[in-house]
Amino acid sequence: MFAATELVSFASRLLDAAGMEPAKSAVIAEVLVEADLMGHDTHGLNLLAPYLADIRKGTLKTQGAPRVVADFPAAVTWDGDRLPGTWLVTRAIDLAIPRARQFGTCTVSIRRSHHIACLAAYLKRVTDEGLVILLMTSAPENHSVAPHGARSGAITPNPIAAGWPTRGGPVLIDVSMSITTNGMVGRLAKEGGRLPGKWLVDAEGNATDDPAAVSGTPGGALLPLGGLEYGHKGYALGLLVEAMTQGFCGHGRADPVEGWTGEVFLQVLDPALFSGVDAFTRQTQWVADACHAAVPRPGVERVRLPGEAGLARRARALAEGVRLHPGILPQLEPWARECGVPLPAAAA
Repeated sequence: MFAATELVSFASRLLDAAGMEPAKSAVIAEVLVEADLMGHDTHGLNLLAPYLADIRKGTLKTQGAPRVVADFPAAVTWDGDRLPGTWLVTRAIDLAIPRARQFGTCTVSIRRSHHIACLAAYLKRVTDEGLVILLMTSAPENHSVAPHGARSGAITPNPIAAGWPTRGGPVLIDVSMSITTNGMVGRLAKEGGRLPGKWLVDAEGNATDDPAAVSGTPGGALLPLGGLEYGHKGYALGLLVEAMTQGFCGHGRADPVEGWTGEVFLQVLDPALFSGVDAFTRQTQWVADACHAAVPRPGVERVRLPGEAGLARRARALAEGVRLHPGILPQLEPWARECGVPLPAAAA
């Protein structure tokens, strides 16, 4: 178990040593650790080693600012110039919040960003302000998810995240449009494990739980949300994400591959400039109460809202320490040794 502050400091120092601007290092570290706090351990510090590798390769820039392509001012487009996606999205939220308060909404579209990590890690900073956030990302260099009816990949897991306030806690959603993620498939392949269900398709078109099925030549693919029978739903939503993230920013699969990428669609809305905060939360709280009051099926203790478990896990981790997946620190130990950064000390 590790104190969250210790992990943020450790990640920041590694990034600083790799040449990242310190202000950017701090933001990247905070976003990654926030993911681990909420239990998204494939998209937290698990990403730090590959980020450091991309810095070394020159495909993740360490200095500079995004280029403004358009600013209207409730619709903004940035060229991220291969800068850290975690930093770009955080900056975009900081821009969108005051503009949403002024105009009711602000949308920021970002092209040529590096990977943006865990989408759930950004939501609370917006809902804490009483605002609504919609966040999507795609990775045009990757084609690991099969269209419905196919046995080879064409798109990415394409997560949709959203958060909104109620009169109690917020509702926080972060759902991939594939059944599982590339991060989970990669981890289980390395560990020799299997997925909990037949969430992949092999090169012959058979559903499988073997993560090795996607890495062969020819390889298989991740199935869209809904699987073999109902994957048309996840496939359709995945195409929506492709359009929203790549269409609005004007950059994506039609362009040359530059490396690990995150094309981003971010929208912040202020209920005060629509029906009003009280009217908005009256509705969202009623639905939240109705879901909590629903009779659970056998084996389910109680019905929860999206984000409740993650927020409870976050509060517990802040109080008791963060439990990292066993594979994370071994990936980072060589970087720490090379950079002269001590590994984080376990909490007492």
